[in-house]
Amino acid sequence: MYYEAVIFDLDGTLINSLEDLADSCNEVMNAFGYPVHTIDKYKYFVGNGVRKLVERAMPEDKSADPEQVEKALARFREIYSGRVLNKTRAYVGIREILTKLQAKEIPVAVCTNKPMDAAQTIINILFEPDTFKMVIGDRKGYPRKPDPANVLYIADKLGVEPGKIAYVGDSGVDMQTAVNAGMLPVGVLWGFRDRPELEENGAQVIIEKPADLLFNVKFRKA
Repeated sequence: MYYEAVIFDLDGTLINSLEDLADSCNEVMNAFGYPVHTIDKYKYFVGNGVRKLVERAMPEDKSADPEQVEKALARFREIYSGRVLNKTRAYVGIREILTKLQAKEIPVAVCTNKPMDAAQTIINILFEPDTFKMVIGDRKGYPRKPDPANVLYIADKLGVEPGKIAYVGDSGVDMQTAVNAGMLPVGVLWGFRDRPELEENGAQVIIEKPADLLFNVKFRKA
């Protein structure tokens, strides 16, 4: 089986953004007088968008109050917008694999639950122009992953059948997204989650480093 396009998740897959997310969220927790959390805990708070991140970080009784969540979320957006690239970097080997996919004329896109503006800012600064055919982040009125709507939209715009696209991500949410869209679920082990989570959520291929993608999945130009 040959694949004709790749869609990547962003956080934990292309970039390591965990410290900036954790630092921003902990600043919010401090501001509201809530307990802060370790970096490792944030590995399990991220993945479903910033609202879920903030809710998971808040004390349970506070996260049940929509008004409190809105206040904390607004503060998080304000803080994070000023530090999206303080410590965030592309993972080692990512640029090289993107270059090789481009050389094969394989279209590459990004679908993330990260807010669209933050995703665009990070990609514009950390990656070469025109690396990605499309970048879709969290947008008002559109469902988040694991709903397949956004990745299917990308497939349509690329003109590639979903069954010929590899979706690459580091979490169970990503694997569910690929399964729901009828794409090849490729899990990565350098991100925020572990092998059992990837396998339990439908990963068909699991890779330990970016270079493994081309060894484990066959690509060719459409």
